[in-house]
Amino acid sequence: MQGLFHFELIKKDEKTGARLGILHTPRGVIHTPAFMPVGTQATVKTLTPEEVEELGAEIILSNTYHLYLRPGHELIRQAGGLHRFMNWRRPILTDSGGFQIFSLGPLRRITDEGVQFRSHLDGSLHFITPEKAMEIQAALGSDIAMAFDVCASYPCSYEDALTALERTTSWAERCRKVQPAPEQVVFGIVQGSVYQELRARSARALVDMDFPGYAIGGLSVGEPKSIMYEVLEYTTPLLPEYKPRYLMGVGTADCLWEGVARGVDLFDCVLPTRIARNGTALTSWGKLVVRNAVYADDFSPIEQDCDCYTCRNYTRAYLRHLFKAGEMLGPRLLTIHNLHFTLTLMKKIRQAIEAGDFAGQKNLFLKQYKAF
Repeated sequence: MQGLFHFELIKKDEKTGARLGILHTPRGVIHTPAFMPVGTQATVKTLTPEEVEELGAEIILSNTYHLYLRPGHELIRQAGGLHRFMNWRRPILTDSGGFQIFSLGPLRRITDEGVQFRSHLDGSLHFITPEKAMEIQAALGSDIAMAFDVCASYPCSYEDALTALERTTSWAERCRKVQPAPEQVVFGIVQGSVYQELRARSARALVDMDFPGYAIGGLSVGEPKSIMYEVLEYTTPLLPEYKPRYLMGVGTADCLWEGVARGVDLFDCVLPTRIARNGTALTSWGKLVVRNAVYADDFSPIEQDCDCYTCRNYTRAYLRHLFKAGEMLGPRLLTIHNLHFTLTLMKKIRQAIEAGDFAGQKNLFLKQYKAF
């Protein structure tokens, strides 16, 4: 399987850590840097798989924790795997469920063996081990599965970060011993919170295990962006140059530019789709809240030079009306726009690296962009 899955490094930027690459998988190639739309429940909310692909997505992410609880991994296995179940023909990455489980707080208890938790749906008791997490992802049949890890919160003491790191390392070894599904690979996840020594220790241990790809976890959990960028600065150089690097849970425009500048190849985030359902659009200057009264008689598109379906056909005034009236079309049209914006931004980033002008284009974009 490893022969069918490989990362081809095409070009490195001379002024930054940005990289242009192609991730080869049995279900197609992924041009990197790439953004993965999130289909938590085996659907990118409000869109069909065909629409997601037409928007430019070459890979999506789905959530092991949620699919394990509902409809259940065995049912998805019976359906022929996640691709057939949801009718998505391109690659899928599944997270291990670790982040969602550890977000349950008092509803879960961590031991060296695994995690006991109560379902947020019905309160039923469950116990997930690293082996079980791999078994679930094998049943789902994703192209890229993630090792089961312990995501430390922020702020986090050195001692707690060390404990989380040691468990993550031990669990990664156990995940590595489990046979994945055919045509499935497993990525390791670097932890260590905001402590450089622990990040280095985690990276070294995982690199020794020779995973085909590596994720940087435990970021975008409440820390200032400046700290996240600092952690990336000293973590990505520790990872193999010829393997993909994935920054988990990050997807605002400024973070995409800054992450790419520090050597990241893959990103995912619920933000573009989640805020679309709340009436917020992404633009090259920041966010635009179409619910606001100022747009009641604004007959311009969300963004003048955007060529997405929504901007070609609908106005801010109409979109505001849809949200005020509670119509389902509103979230759908904003989801189309927000994913188009994010996926097109990644294409522009790739083009900037190819042209040797990544640093210049990054500075130009961030000069006019108001972060949120």
